[in-house]
Amino acid sequence: MTAGELAIILAAVLLSIGFAALVVVLLRVLDTLRILRTELTDLRHETRPLLAELRASTDDARGAVEEARLDLDRFDRVLGSAEAISDAVASTGRVTRLALSAPIIKATALVTGTGRAARRLRRGDGRAIERRTTGGQHLVVVDDTRRARRRRG
Repeated sequence: MTAGELAIILAAVLLSIGFAALVVVLLRVLDTLRILRTELTDLRHETRPLLAELRASTDDARGAVEEARLDLDRFDRVLGSAEAISDAVASTGRVTRLALSAPIIKATALVTGTGRAARRLRRGDGRAIERRTTGGQHLVVVDDTRRARRRRG
């Protein structure tokens, strides 16, 4: 045997050992892939019901959110109406107060003055003096000087 033949035989043995090692590694990878496929199938079987439940929960939550949004819109409209009514009532109160305050004050003054005049006439404290004006109208003047003196003194 020559050195060339020995090198070829040695290379063939080494290649055979390397090929055998590669076959062993590939068989282990194949076994691992089979185990991985089995685990993946089991995982799919376990997660399908969970995903279906998650989808159902998401749909329920979406429905609840949409219902809450509709309720919030309705509440917003009701609140806007209540604010408009409140503003209208407030402005109506101001307008009524402004429109009626002057006539009520005048009516109260008239009633008070009429009551005082009637009391004085009933008591006879003052002396009524009737005079005619140039226009032909009657003017009644009440002389209250005696009463004023009594109060001061």
